[in-house]
Amino acid sequence: MIREFHLADWFTLGNAVCGVGALFSAMTYLETQDTLHILYAAALVLAALVFDVLDGRIARWRRKSSAMGRELDSLADVISFGVAPAIMAYACGMQGLYDRIVLAYFVACGVSRLARFNITAEALSGGGDKVKYFEGTPIPTSIVLVGVLALAAWQGAVRDQLWGGAWVIGGFTLHPLVLLFALSGSLMISRIRIPKL
Repeated sequence: MIREFHLADWFTLGNAVCGVGALFSAMTYLETQDTLHILYAAALVLAALVFDVLDGRIARWRRKSSAMGRELDSLADVISFGVAPAIMAYACGMQGLYDRIVLAYFVACGVSRLARFNITAEALSGGGDKVKYFEGTPIPTSIVLVGVLALAAWQGAVRDQLWGGAWVIGGFTLHPLVLLFALSGSLMISRIRIPKL
């Protein structure tokens, strides 16, 4: 199988590896409470974004794209820009029942967004090899949420100090900051058209 990989596919795998590294860093933070690990996780998601940008450019430059490459890209994006930000949020203190529901919703929206893109990419490209616009915000826009979490960690605003505090509704906890994830997920599955640069 490895012999069938194109150069761009190796960059896509770099994206996935960075995403997994971000997950490990978030889990290490849960164990050590050293906020440096949240910053490491954020840096790894940023590195994943660099790999994600490069894999598409390399595929177009070399004129080598494949269905396998597209699927690899989506799977890597789910890890790096869906699961990793959600786990980082959980590690930072968004651990109430409502928080968990919102974070699961965010990941589900990301997965749905990528599935929709994969089945509509050919139609959206108008027969060419490049999509002219995105339908819904691309999942890598979650880098903004990762930046918010990194800033919060850097300022010590994690766990009990999370911005916005915590609300108890019906005996269960909601951290208002998690609503940014609800907004991001909703924008991903929306029909908003965003021109691709």
